[in-house]
Amino acid sequence: MTATRGFGIDIGGSGIKGALVDLAEGRLIGDRLRIDTPQPATPAAVAEVVAEIVRHFDWEGPVGITLPAVIKKGVAQTAANIDPSWIGTDADGLFAERLGRHVDDVAMLNDADAAGMAEMRFGDPAGRTGVVALLTFGTGIGSALFHDGKLVPNTEFGHLEVDGHDAEKKAAASVKDNEGLSYPDWAKRVDRYLTVLENLIWPDLFIVGGGVSKKSEKWVPLLDIRTRVVVASLQNNAGIVGAAAAAVEGIEH
Repeated sequence: MTATRGFGIDIGGSGIKGALVDLAEGRLIGDRLRIDTPQPATPAAVAEVVAEIVRHFDWEGPVGITLPAVIKKGVAQTAANIDPSWIGTDADGLFAERLGRHVDDVAMLNDADAAGMAEMRFGDPAGRTGVVALLTFGTGIGSALFHDGKLVPNTEFGHLEVDGHDAEKKAAASVKDNEGLSYPDWAKRVDRYLTVLENLIWPDLFIVGGGVSKKSEKWVPLLDIRTRVVVASLQNNAGIVGAAAAAVEGIEH
């Protein structure tokens, strides 16, 4: 019998969010809990917040956790907008020990990959065919690439060089806020980034997510690119949903 409930935690550069998830419908059960990401976001400090969130919900089952990092066999290979000491950390082992779980009951995924997996399952059916790139605009830019619904894990398209700059340093949602850009001005940067990306991978569809997707009407219509763009159905909860599903099904990379 497939579990109908799961628990996911989405670790970002500014906040760590967790919630119970209805895995039949791909929605949160009740409210999520968000705690500011500790600064510096070291493995020990982040693990403490994750444990606090799990305790808050009194959850005893498997836990899915996302990191803004390339994850290979449970080990963080990069660290985007979290402390560099994550690089080389056995995240699986760290969280299993801190949560009192067997390592098999913790699923570690790249944050954008988790969000993309949730969208493939519960989002726009158009995303399940052809080459599709999900992009999360937040503190940085996360990416997940799919071919006919199958994930190509650990893409790092947010770090493409665009006009001599790391793309997320110019086009992440945090840059809009930090530089006080209007939506039209920021949309020009996103448009430039997406133009470079679409010329590299020739996708059939872009799915845009992250917190700024809640205001999609202010910027998505301003994009002038070849590829069709849709807004993530689950918006900023996609990472939590994807992590919860991965934990129940034993999926990780």
